[in-house]
Amino acid sequence: MTLIIHPHFHKRYTGVTRHVESVVPSLVKDLGAETRVMGSALSEDLPRITWPELLRRSRREPVVWHAHRNNELLAGMLLKLVGRQVRLVFTRHTSMEPSGFTRFLARGADALVSLTRQVAEVMGLPSTVISHGIDLKRFHPPEDRAKAWERLGQGRRFGVGVIGRVRKEKGQGDFLEAVRPLLPGYPEWQSVLVGLAKGSDLEWINGLRAGIEDRVALVGEQSVIEPWYQGLTVLVHPSYVEGYSLVHVEAMASGCCVVASKLPYLDTLIEHGRTGFFFEPGDAKALRELLDMLMREPERAREVGRNAAEEARRRCGVEHEAHALDSLYRTLLGR
Repeated sequence: MTLIIHPHFHKRYTGVTRHVESVVPSLVKDLGAETRVMGSALSEDLPRITWPELLRRSRREPVVWHAHRNNELLAGMLLKLVGRQVRLVFTRHTSMEPSGFTRFLARGADALVSLTRQVAEVMGLPSTVISHGIDLKRFHPPEDRAKAWERLGQGRRFGVGVIGRVRKEKGQGDFLEAVRPLLPGYPEWQSVLVGLAKGSDLEWINGLRAGIEDRVALVGEQSVIEPWYQGLTVLVHPSYVEGYSLVHVEAMASGCCVVASKLPYLDTLIEHGRTGFFFEPGDAKALRELLDMLMREPERAREVGRNAAEEARRRCGVEHEAHALDSLYRTLLGR
């Protein structure tokens, strides 16, 4: 039997964290694969392994070390010096141009996984494209979105906002530029920014919120994110660049109406006008026009959210990703 390890050597809870927390249980439950995790910031419910046990077992049985960051891949390379049957898999999570060091490390992996064709092209190395899936038992529409929003304590009747770390390249500035002139005309709508903001990023976003702090809440990083997806009516994702953001899929599965900057891979996920809406990255005017329409017609937003949830249930379950990874692992081990 093969031992599969998904390390997580990162202190913060990120999209990669959510990915590991989704795919590991699916590998265990749906496929019966012995899959363990190592590291911090992960759910205590996940099956773990210690370094002594791993080192001992790596000397006598096949091990797949599936890294998601450079430091994790480096650790896997050291493990490979100990175990003869250790195979290294490296998933590239971003479409940003990799550094020379990252490419050097990636060449040392036995298999490279890219989340989208765009990521594969940017990496410029042979890779297998496997997109993220999500736990549809965790991300699903609420029974009553109005009550779900009320429980969040943000006031007003409807919620529109951005989920993700607050940074200029994530586009929250474009969201505020788009929504600011709309708020006086839509008193039933409240805006929220959900995500970590610190240092210069916090100063930047507070400067943009000046004068409308009561209409644009900055609620910070949330360890439990599902209630926010279930409460928001419209989820805006204005980022300039992403590898494959789980926010799109999680929001769709939760029944949000997603309004997203048109990143290269999204047209394979979202159908404009039916399961979400697109605007060109950085085009705050186009975003404002979409938000104006949806805030004026909240039932249209609800309808698109329902369509999105159905599409996510059909295509985006984590079991699809788990099966693709299992096939890759078996190929690496010659089984």
